[in-house]
Amino acid sequence: YSLPVAQHTNKINKNNMMKMGSSFTSVASTAFNMPKIGLGTLGLDPTEAKTTINEALSLGYRLFDCAPVYFNEKEIGDAFHEATTGVPRSDVFITSKLAGPFHRPEHVEPALRKTLNDLRLGYLDLFLVHWPVAFKYVDFDPSIRGWDNEDIDDSEGGKNIDLTVSLRDTWHAMESLVDKGLVKHIGVANFPVMLLHDMLSYSRIPPAVNQVEIHPYNQQPKLLEYCNSRNITVQAYSPLGTPGFKESDEPHILSDPVLNEMARSKGITDAQLCLQWSLQRGCSVIAKSSNIRHLEENLLVNHKNEFVSGAVQLSSDEMDKIAALDRGYRFFRPEEWWPENPVPVFH
Repeated sequence: YSLPVAQHTNKINKNNMMKMGSSFTSVASTAFNMPKIGLGTLGLDPTEAKTTINEALSLGYRLFDCAPVYFNEKEIGDAFHEATTGVPRSDVFITSKLAGPFHRPEHVEPALRKTLNDLRLGYLDLFLVHWPVAFKYVDFDPSIRGWDNEDIDDSEGGKNIDLTVSLRDTWHAMESLVDKGLVKHIGVANFPVMLLHDMLSYSRIPPAVNQVEIHPYNQQPKLLEYCNSRNITVQAYSPLGTPGFKESDEPHILSDPVLNEMARSKGITDAQLCLQWSLQRGCSVIAKSSNIRHLEENLLVNHKNEFVSGAVQLSSDEMDKIAALDRGYRFFRPEEWWPENPVPVFH
């Protein structure tokens, strides 16, 4: 796995940076070619990173979705660097995200450079604002890879939310990362329509992606319609309903009888059905697994972004049946994470 910079530094030649920045700014404004199915790394045990990344690359995964608050980017970076598949960096699409404590403009670039150092990369293909909520700044040592603790993800029940940071200021700092050649594309995650609508009024480089929770129980058709109309790619996370993270009293999407019967009739797994449904709605999807059988099942498109030969298509009647399952159910409910300072992002 070839890297464009030395493994433990983010120093970039200024001349190259300017050339890259000019190119990336043009790319961000005109072209966006992201694999339709990616491997999510939320919950990926750091000790399993090397094996999982190698297996995923070998199977044909070319999109990897990362984040500092998953606390495994250092190990994922090592896995990329030590991968034995021979896949060049230019063939792989790597996403990471801006954590809440680094929303102030002066903190955006240092946070990105920290992620680049952890992932042992020279640039990201996509950098997302992880949540539209800023936290109070958390200091870190940029020379150290990885995180010693999980303070950057600690809202202290909402007490650490910083109400004085403007998303507009954060976004302009994100745009500068494209100019400098540090990221190819920028986007957002967990943004409702009105925040997107406002952002598009002031953005010089509009968000390429909005990564949101979408599955048959939380279909978000109005958000999808809006994003399509504004040329924003919707990327579905938790497309299978987070079976590994949900509480015992929460619904289990992969046990839904309508989905079970439909999957059996088409000779595919329930997970494949859910992913195909998202793809046919025009979404890209992020699915997490460290099980090689599930990795293989989930990969419904090959690395050239084309449907595999003979891929099962859902009829309009079948799509309508799945549409009827929508109940607006979210597994990720931030207002419950921040009871001391409730910010109901989706209400």
